[in-house]
Amino acid sequence: MKRLSLIMLSVLTLSAAGSAQKALFLVAGQSNGVGQGDASLSVKNTAAPLYEYVFTNNAFRPLADPVGQEELHLQQAHTGSAWPAFAATYHQLTKDTVIIIAAARGGSSCNYKAELPGMGTWDVTGRLPLFDSAVLKAKAATALSKRQLKGIIWSQGERDANAINAGQLTPEEYEQTLRLLINRFRNALGDTPFYIIQTGYYRGHPKMGFDAVRKAQAQLCNTMQQVYIVYDQTGTFEQKGWMKDDIHYNQTALNEIGAIAAQAIARQKK
Repeated sequence: MKRLSLIMLSVLTLSAAGSAQKALFLVAGQSNGVGQGDASLSVKNTAAPLYEYVFTNNAFRPLADPVGQEELHLQQAHTGSAWPAFAATYHQLTKDTVIIIAAARGGSSCNYKAELPGMGTWDVTGRLPLFDSAVLKAKAATALSKRQLKGIIWSQGERDANAINAGQLTPEEYEQTLRLLINRFRNALGDTPFYIIQTGYYRGHPKMGFDAVRKAQAQLCNTMQQVYIVYDQTGTFEQKGWMKDDIHYNQTALNEIGAIAAQAIARQKK
């Protein structure tokens, strides 16, 4: 009953935002998109109209880490993410009500050739396809808010980079699959901007595959309409001491990713 009351209150608060613009962002990808940081160091919000959508209850709730839910094969942050920092910065710059639709899963691949057992893939085929889950959650959120998406934020590529290193996948196949994924999202959810957080590196693994993924992401920005890299400094995190472990970003890094990405996306609004 306490949880239900909290969710009902958040819906009432969202409705009370009234004339404020509502900016909905779908966040998809793998573990750094889910968030593997520290919720105690995540950006805290006390007054701004920042929310996340919960599919299980078909409701909005105040945005706070750990963001996300274990629902539809999608995951909750463990325990901090980039999204409170993103939402707070975006609201500060635009005054919009911000709604995050968390739809990422750790270890998921873009191309089915890179899929690991139980981890899922964003490709059209695979053992655990995730695309339909993200679209279902996004459509439910837009229906409830009566607003369309402002954009899709994509943080993924580490799994495919390792598959490229292992010779299971070519850089061209990765780029083609990501291009197809962007078009699939647009066919399902409208012609929305696609915002990429450029993939970083995996300590102790060859950089070749990761550089190939980073190059493909940049190439898509140059060849597709409304595709943007909104954060490109992940490759410096090891030198800065911003890694939680060999592959995951710590909360300092996640907070910066969120803030810088929000600044870049807010500039697109002007």
